[in-house]
Amino acid sequence: MQLGLSVSDSDVSSFTPLVVLELADDTKAEAITWLLNRIRDKQKNGGAELLVDQLLFPAQDGQKSNPNVFVVGSTLQRLLKGAEDVGLFKEFQDGIMRGFTYANRESFKDFYGDGEGFLSDAECQYIIKHELDTLRAKNEEHVPGYPKVKLYPGKSVVRRLQSKGVLVQYFPLHNKEDLKRLSFSWYKKIKLSFQPLDDIRHYFGEGLALYFGFLEYFTFALVPMALIGIPYYLFDWEDYDKYVLFAVFNLVWSTVFLEVWKRCSATFAYGWGTLSRKKAFEEPRAGFHGALGFNPITGREEPVYPSSKRQLRIYLVSVPFVLLCLYLSFYVMMVYFDMENWAISVYNENPNFGTGILLFVPSIIYAVVIEIMNLLYRYAAEFLTNWGEPEILLFSFLITVFFFFVCFQFNFVNCFASLFYIAFVMQDMVLLRQSLATLLITSQILNQVMEAFLPYWLQRRRNKKVHKRMRRVMGDKELPLLEQVQLETEMNTYLGTFDDYLEQFLLFGYVSLFSCVYPLAAVLVVLNNITEVYSDAFKMCHVFKRPFSEPAANIGVWQLAFETMSIIAVVTNCALIGLSSQVKAYFPESETQMILIVVAIEHVLLAFKFILAFVIPDVPKDIQVKLAKLEFDSLEALKKRVKSQLILKLQYVGIL
Repeated sequence: MQLGLSVSDSDVSSFTPLVVLELADDTKAEAITWLLNRIRDKQKNGGAELLVDQLLFPAQDGQKSNPNVFVVGSTLQRLLKGAEDVGLFKEFQDGIMRGFTYANRESFKDFYGDGEGFLSDAECQYIIKHELDTLRAKNEEHVPGYPKVKLYPGKSVVRRLQSKGVLVQYFPLHNKEDLKRLSFSWYKKIKLSFQPLDDIRHYFGEGLALYFGFLEYFTFALVPMALIGIPYYLFDWEDYDKYVLFAVFNLVWSTVFLEVWKRCSATFAYGWGTLSRKKAFEEPRAGFHGALGFNPITGREEPVYPSSKRQLRIYLVSVPFVLLCLYLSFYVMMVYFDMENWAISVYNENPNFGTGILLFVPSIIYAVVIEIMNLLYRYAAEFLTNWGEPEILLFSFLITVFFFFVCFQFNFVNCFASLFYIAFVMQDMVLLRQSLATLLITSQILNQVMEAFLPYWLQRRRNKKVHKRMRRVMGDKELPLLEQVQLETEMNTYLGTFDDYLEQFLLFGYVSLFSCVYPLAAVLVVLNNITEVYSDAFKMCHVFKRPFSEPAANIGVWQLAFETMSIIAVVTNCALIGLSSQVKAYFPESETQMILIVVAIEHVLLAFKFILAFVIPDVPKDIQVKLAKLEFDSLEALKKRVKSQLILKLQYVGIL
C-alpha cells in the first residue's frame, strides 16, 4: 500500500530526509493515514507540522519488502521555531549563551540570511524527535484500526505506538559527507592530538561529545600516574618511603582529577549551550498501563501506580534478587580461590614452564566469568528498574539513580570483591598484583572484542547481503538513499553511554584502589583508553545506528560514582599502607597503636580531600560572570515586560 508521496533518488530533493520512521509491515491502513496526518498537520491543530514521505523498496529475493518505511524532514522555519520550543541555547552577539528565540534570531551569532547552517544536523534531528515525541492524543479513545490500543488526552502517540509494536523504530539518518569528514579528522589518522569534540558534538550531540571529552581527559590525567608508576615498578617498589609516597600521590591525584574535570565539564557545557538549559518534563512510560489519575504538575489525567505496590515490588522482589546476585558473585569468587590454591599446589609439586603458565589460568577464567556476569547483571538491573518503577521513563533522575545503584552493587562486588578479599583477608600482595594485572588485561581485551570488533564483523556481513540484494534487484541504478536507509535499518541500536562510563569507572577503581600495589595499572589503562578512543569512534560511525542527540551539562550520576570511588580509595590505600611490613616494623609491640595512627591519617587525608574539593570552584570564574549576567538580563527583561503589561492595563481602564 502506498500513501502520499514516495521518495526515490530522483525526487528526494523535495526535502532533506533527517529521520527514518519504520512501522510494522502489517500496520492497518487507517492507523498509517491517521499517524501521517498528525505528523503533517499544523501545530495549532495539534500536529507536528513536519514533512514526511514514503520510501518504496523493491521486492528482494521474491519477498515483499516492508512498505511502511517513511522519511521525516522539516522546513527551516519550522526547525528554527522548534529550536525555541526545545530551549536551545546559542551564542548571542555579545558573546553570551542565551536561549534562542525565533523573534530575535538575527541577533544571534552565526545567523546569516535565512539561517541555513545555523542549526547542526544533530540539533535538527533532536528537534524532529521532540516534535514526534510530543505528538499527543486529542479526543481519540484508541489508535484507529487498533481498538485495544487505548489512548487518553495528552498521551504521547509515538511512544504508545512503539510500546505496542506498531512503530518498529525511528532513528536519525547519517549524513554521508559530514560522517566522512568527521571520520577522517577523528580516528582514520593515528595522531597524538586532541579529539575534534566540537565536530563530534555537532554530529552526535552533547551527550556523546561529553563522554569522549571525559575519556580524553581521563587518559591525559593518567599520564603522570603512569610516568611515576613505571620506575616505581621497575625498581625496589617494596621500599616503604616509595610505597607511602605513591599511595599519597594516588589520593591527591584522584581528588584533583575529579575537581578539575568539573571545571572542564562546565566549560564544555557552557560553550555547547547546555549548562543553563532546563530539562524537559518526564513523560509516563509508553508501556505502562494503569488507572487514570490526576497529575498535579501537568494538570492532566495520566496512569498512576500505587506507591504501596511499588514499595512491595522493590522490597519483596528487587532487594532479594539483588542479594541473591551478590551471593552468586561471592560464591564464584570462592570457587576462583579454590582454583588458585589448586594451581599453586600443582606448581609447588612440579615447578616448570607449564605449571608456571597454569598459575595464570584461574585468574584469566575468573576475569572472563566476571565480564559475562557483568553483562547479565546489566540486563537484570535494567529489568528490575523498569519493573520496580513502572510508570516513568528510565531517563528520569530518580530512575537513573536506582538503575545506577543496582548496577553499581553488581559490578563493584563482581569486579573488586576478590581483590579486597585477597588484600585484607588473605593479605597476599603477590596474588593481589597477579589478580589485578590479569583482570585488567583480560577485561580490556574482551571489551575491545565485544564492543567494536565483533559488532563490526557482524555488521559488515549484513551490509554485504544488503548490497547484493539491492544490486541484484535494481541493476546498475544508483540508489544512495534507498540503500543507505536499508543498511541503517538493519544496524544495531546504540543503547547510550552507560556501559562506556561503567567501563571507565571500573578502570578508575582499579587505578585508585590498588595501583600502589601494582603501579603498572595506570600504564595499562592509558594504553586501553588510547585504543578505546579509536574503537569507540569507529563503532559510533560505522557499527551502530546514529543515535539522537542527548543534551547533557555534565556526566550526571557518574560524577557521584567517581567521587564515591575516590573516597573508598582513601580508606583502601591507608589500609594497604597499614598492612605493609615496613609500617608494622615501626610498631612491633602495639598493633592497636598502629591501627589508630593509620585511621587518624585516613581521616586527615579525607579532610584534605574535602577541603581541596571545596577550594577548587566547580565552574570557572569567567563562566560564573557570564551566567550571572544572563540571570541579571533575564530579570531586567522580566521587569520591563511586567511594567509594559501594567501600563497597558492602566491605559485600558483609562487611568493613563
